[in-house]
Amino acid sequence: MRKLYLGYISSFQGLSREVWWLSLITLINRAGTMVIPFLSLYLTQKLHFTLSDVGWIMSSFGLGSVVGSWLGGKFTDKIGYYRVMALSLVLSAFCFIGLQFLQSFWGICFGIFLVMLAADMFRPAVFVALSAYSKPQNKTRSVTLIRLAINLGFSAGPAIGGLIITKLGYNGLFWVDGITCLLAGVLLLNVLNPKKARVLDAAKNDSPESVYSDIPYWVFFVAMVLFGFIFLQYFSTIPIFYKELFRLTESEIGILLGLNGLLIFVFEMPLVKYFEEKFLTPLSSVLIGFLLTIISFVVLNMTSWIGILIIGMALMSFGEMLVFPFSNAFALNRAKRGNQGEYLALYSIAFSVSHIFGHNSGLQLIDALGFEFTWYVMIFLGVLGSLLVVYLRKTVTRSVEEKNAIVGQ
Repeated sequence: MRKLYLGYISSFQGLSREVWWLSLITLINRAGTMVIPFLSLYLTQKLHFTLSDVGWIMSSFGLGSVVGSWLGGKFTDKIGYYRVMALSLVLSAFCFIGLQFLQSFWGICFGIFLVMLAADMFRPAVFVALSAYSKPQNKTRSVTLIRLAINLGFSAGPAIGGLIITKLGYNGLFWVDGITCLLAGVLLLNVLNPKKARVLDAAKNDSPESVYSDIPYWVFFVAMVLFGFIFLQYFSTIPIFYKELFRLTESEIGILLGLNGLLIFVFEMPLVKYFEEKFLTPLSSVLIGFLLTIISFVVLNMTSWIGILIIGMALMSFGEMLVFPFSNAFALNRAKRGNQGEYLALYSIAFSVSHIFGHNSGLQLIDALGFEFTWYVMIFLGVLGSLLVVYLRKTVTRSVEEKNAIVGQ
């Protein structure tokens, strides 16, 4: 146990002070977005919208995320990641507070769009900041620490949000969300001011390549959209599968979903450190993560034994632990070819696109063709994404070998 404990602690060592501050700011920001998990309840119970209306409002949510990520990347390249992060946090604070005063369908659609636009400008900026504040050998673990902060924030947020709704109602939730975003902004201004923060890896490209002409990166983009599409089923359609086929209660479903967060908290950082020490390329690790996620859907169609649900969740969780940090590491490294904000915005947009289509498509497939067929569709999409990663890995390896051969001459 002592050896395991020391190994776990050592996986966090060597990260810069700025990365730890950035993780704390991300934790406060993500815990603060506690409106999001209760949005559908607020819209149906408080404002009495129909489920069809809520579906369109959630489309505004995804569209705002896409536009926000794109703008965040553009602004990061123009004015720098520090200003974009500060702007995003302050604008998010006022948007969250203002959302409670909107009552009409179109007003809510526009309000949700603005909230996500402001909030997701933060994403490409924080990735560029992470790259600047990390030594090259620590980038993947730095990404993992940020993911840990995000997961802790999303775990704490709903629990705190439920208490706030009970005590202060939904209006109190909007105020607390806004104030926490503002607090994260104030902390950012104080601890990551360019005059105080140390930049460890400044990537300046005098002749940047446009991300839109980088064909291998577009292959990577499509692979990430496909992974996001199947991954999101675990948080939209699979809970319905638990309920309807296995008759699990809401609390049992909550515990099973909570297993995902627990496994990530305990295993992700040591797992990433282990894979880094095996000297695998980021794309090789992404491929292994893809395969684990595919197998998680395969086992769901193998048996009606209830224990398979735990196995499926564990397989998906370990797949997620490999795909997200190492795909992010690939994006960070590839971004040095051009404008970093532009590259990392496209990485964020891949998952925003998955949000727009993944939930709705999965629900429609289940309604029309049932769970078993839907899981086979997800397996097919996962295999397709894996083949794209294999192709991309060969393409990138060949490109590196050709470049080395030219240098050698």
